Amino acid sequence: MVAKSRAARAIEVSDMLAGMYICDWERLAQYWSENHQDEIEEFLQRICQMSPQRWHSWIEFYDASRRDEERRARVWRPLRGLLKQRTEEEPLAHSDALAAVLRQAGQITPFYDRTRERSIPILTSEAVLLCIARGHGSEIAKKLAETGLDTAKLERDVFLPRRAPLS
Repeated sequence: MVAKSRAARAIEVSDMLAGMYICDWERLAQYWSENHQDEIEEFLQRICQMSPQRWHSWIEFYDASRRDEERRARVWRPLRGLLKQRTEEEPLAHSDALAAVLRQAGQITPFYDRTRERSIPILTSEAVLLCIARGHGSEIAKKLAETGLDTAKLERDVFLPRRAPLS
C-alpha cells in the first residue's frame, strides 16, 4: 500500500519498514529505548510520508477491502466464481534490495512450515527488521543505528525466540 501510494514500480526496503511501522509498531517499539521513541517515530513517519490525508486514504482503502471480503463471504457459492473473474491489480514486485533482505530473513528465521516436499521459512517482523538493520552501508541501516536500535536485544529475540510467530 505504501509503494502503491507513491506510484512505485516495486516495493522498496523503506516501504517494508513503513508497513511494519504502521502495522506492528507496538511490537517493534521495544527495540528502542524510551528516550529514542520520538526520534525513531519521526524517522519512520518521514519514510512513510504519512500526511493526515494519506493516513485517511489508507484507512479508507483497508476498510473498503475488508467490507468487500465480508460481502464475498456472504455471496451464494455459484456466484463466487463470477466475482473472482474480476481483474485485480497485479501485485508489485520486490526491489532487489528488499528481495535480498527477505532472503536473508528467510535464512535466519527459526520458524518453518514443513511439509514432506519442502520447508518454507516463516518471517517475523523482528527477523526482517534485523536484516534491514544489518544492511551494511545502506542509508536506512545507518539511520536505524543512529536512532538507537537495540540490535543485541533484537538478535536475541530473533535467534532465541520465546514464542511462536504471530499470524
